[in-house]
Amino acid sequence: MSRPHPDISPVRMTSGNGSLNREDEQLAVLARETGDALARAGVRLVTAESCTGGWIAKLLTDLPGSSAWFERGFVTYSNEAKTELLGVPATLIAEHGAVSEHTVCAMAAGALEHSRGDLSVAVSGVAGPGGGTSAKPVGTVWLAWSGGGRESGARRFHFDGDRDAVRRQAVAAALEGILDRLHENAGQRE
Repeated sequence: MSRPHPDISPVRMTSGNGSLNREDEQLAVLARETGDALARAGVRLVTAESCTGGWIAKLLTDLPGSSAWFERGFVTYSNEAKTELLGVPATLIAEHGAVSEHTVCAMAAGALEHSRGDLSVAVSGVAGPGGGTSAKPVGTVWLAWSGGGRESGARRFHFDGDRDAVRRQAVAAALEGILDRLHENAGQRE
């Protein structure tokens, strides 16, 4: 069961005093919920990020005490990085593309294989403004989660908005997927 997305909309600038805008506050709350859930579960997270460029890892490591449950993050923006750092076969990327279920699942599995994490999240997408095709238009994002005592799973999203809005929504969906996985695992243990 998927949790409802917070209303993540295009970026607004912070006020002159450095305070967070509404969208950043929503992501910070979601990150705190995720960190709390990871800590309660005793699970260490690893991220494999392409189109989000490390944004998931940044949000989570902004939290004090995150070293107890955040193991590491991979930013694998290029296809070569996906292959070299995560072990994603170049032939798989060539056949299915970087933005595909196959690739994002291999990224999630590779993140676990190349870390000491218990649970991984991987993201690859077309944030725009260019790079889209009729088969994979701008806003297409694949997310995958692996480990945490459950079978791996992936989901395709299509997000609206500009580059920042697409990336922001991808980060929110990644965190919500982690929470869903942890909550389902907690329910299975009861």
